[in-house]
Amino acid sequence: TVSSHLKSEKFHEFLNRLLLQHIRKQNIEKDYYFNFEDERLATFTSEHFQMLHEVFMEMFGNQKTYYFDEIQNIEKWELFVRRLYNAGNKIYVTGSNASLFSEELGTRLTGRYISVSIYPFSFVEFVSYHEPNFVKKEIMSTTQKGLMLNLFSQYCKRGGFPEYVKHGQTKYLQSLYESLIYKDIIVRYKITNIKPLKELVYYLASNCSKEMTYSSIKKWLGVGSATTISDYCGYLENSFLCFFIPRYNTSVKAQMLSPKKVYFIDHEFARTIGFRFSEDRGRMLENMVFIELKRRGFEIFYHKENKECDFLLRKNGVVEGAIQVCLHLNDEKTKKREHDGLLEALEQHSLPQGFILTERDDETQQVLHKTVSYQIVIKSIWKWLLN
Repeated sequence: TVSSHLKSEKFHEFLNRLLLQHIRKQNIEKDYYFNFEDERLATFTSEHFQMLHEVFMEMFGNQKTYYFDEIQNIEKWELFVRRLYNAGNKIYVTGSNASLFSEELGTRLTGRYISVSIYPFSFVEFVSYHEPNFVKKEIMSTTQKGLMLNLFSQYCKRGGFPEYVKHGQTKYLQSLYESLIYKDIIVRYKITNIKPLKELVYYLASNCSKEMTYSSIKKWLGVGSATTISDYCGYLENSFLCFFIPRYNTSVKAQMLSPKKVYFIDHEFARTIGFRFSEDRGRMLENMVFIELKRRGFEIFYHKENKECDFLLRKNGVVEGAIQVCLHLNDEKTKKREHDGLLEALEQHSLPQGFILTERDDETQQVLHKTVSYQIVIKSIWKWLLN
């Protein structure tokens, strides 16, 4: 299953189709392809799937690989797909996350599918779009490094939505937001009171990378129940608009009750739909690092005991890394805060090495903390993103 997130409807269809056609080229069997977005299929129902299968057989003979574009437009499509799967076939399906991650998918295709999530451009993809040969260079000249820094500056301003990267029209991001709110959330979850939902998104986007609780948001919005806020946040996360990470704790219950930190699918997207008194570049960089960690498949938490560390990274139930993100380490107060939070996280999770990612610093330090030596790698975010 391929689910693409937060694109305009036109681009969403294009990217899904592009990926599906790429997959078809890699396979020997290519013929059983069908696009359900065609307006001539307005009367197509689940009863017509068998007819489609017979047409495939008549035209191309017996094959075992199927490709279906935008199949979520047909009700009960998952029953047909399950029948094909149980008969020993392989099926590639594209569609929006709002439909493909519905309860029907989870109950009727459990254990039968693998999901691939498509995010906005990473920095590597952004660079590849503008300068295809740059990513391959391990050693750069002064001129090339300057050009790379310029690309990183552009990435900070434009984010990763390809259409916005290409044209830079703020109206595009605004229309994208409206489409997502109404199509993927309001319609899907049958929300009748729209104002609190939109105010919630505005609040979250304006407080990106900060801690929040459902109770504090409830007071700010004047909504009657924290449960309503929890539900709304769940809807936003299901739509891939934003994500909520808990404070790390060995107790699952304590994690669930802890304040959450919120991050958005794209830093420029959050800046467009939220409110900023200033550019707040440090929080924007933190959001950028978070999304890259999501791409790399980590389970993400934040650490907070006496000190705070931005990200704890876990895979297969084991904490594997700790990362701090800040704009720079120019003053001693900032440097001490970032070091202390990172060292506390490294000590608590028995990690020998941690990272501090900044806008331009590069240095490796060996630091003695409570008789134990730890390695702290300070690295420019743009270099880390390219790694």
